[in-house]
Order: sequence, then C-alpha cells, then structure tokens
Amino acid sequence: MSAVLSSWNRLSGSLPGRVLVSGAVWLRAPYFLTAAPVISELDETHSRVWMANWWLTHNHLGTVHAIASCNLAEYAMGVLAEAAVPASHRWIPMGMEVRYLATAKTSVTADARWAPAPAFGTEKEDATVEVAIRDADGTEAVHAEIRLRISPRPVRR
Repeated sequence: MSAVLSSWNRLSGSLPGRVLVSGAVWLRAPYFLTAAPVISELDETHSRVWMANWWLTHNHLGTVHAIASCNLAEYAMGVLAEAAVPASHRWIPMGMEVRYLATAKTSVTADARWAPAPAFGTEKEDATVEVAIRDADGTEAVHAEIRLRISPRPVRR
C-alpha cells in the first residue's frame, strides 16, 4: 500500500487528519500550495478533492480561475495515482485535455476516476484519469482527461 493511501486510511477520520495528509502532498509538490486542495475521499479507484473559492484561486472576474481548476484536476489525479499505482511501478503525466463547461462561483470538488483502470503489468502502459470538477450546486464546470504513462520500475542491481 502506498504511503499516501496508508496515511489516508489512518488519518482521514477527522478534518485535521484529512488536512494533514493533503498538506503532506502540498509539501511534496509545492506548486499546489496556492490552491490548497483538501482530499475528502481516496482509494485505489477514486479520489475526491475539494478546493476553496478564495482570492488565490480567482480570475479577474472573481470566479474560480481555469488554471486553478487544472491544478485541482492534476492534484486529484496525482493522489489517485499515488494511491493506486503499486510500488513496483511508476507514473508520469503525459498530457491533459481540458474542457471549460461553466463558470464556478463557489468552492469546487474534483472527482477523479480511472477510465479504465490500468493493469500494472510488465510492460509500459498508458492510462487515463477522468476528472469532473463541480461547483457547490453540482454543475460540472471543468472536465479533464489526464493521460499517464505507467511502467515497471527498473530493477536496481
């Protein structure tokens, strides 16, 4: 079990625990600090991550910035990949397609899922994570498809 998923399983029962696990990911990838996403659900098949509607995530209109949404999508994908990809393998993002569907004027939640789940075999494989970002009313504001390359870790001698 990955360190992220193990920590999540131990600490996710309280808000401080969820913030602690989320913050550990921010420290590992400091770029996420401005969005300050907080994990609310995590397992090997799905992640749900919440981002506050605050001035550091706003555009000039005072709504959630498109790139803040992309950050949230990448964070949701990253914690899902960390939870699911076994220690025998590694992953790297290869690209992201994003559709901006609506303006988000509230805090947003990203749901990330494999489409379909990778096999984690002996060869490199490409996998896709679908991320739907919704506002507080449930309206999908952003949809992202993030492609990953998953490969076995080289054997060290």
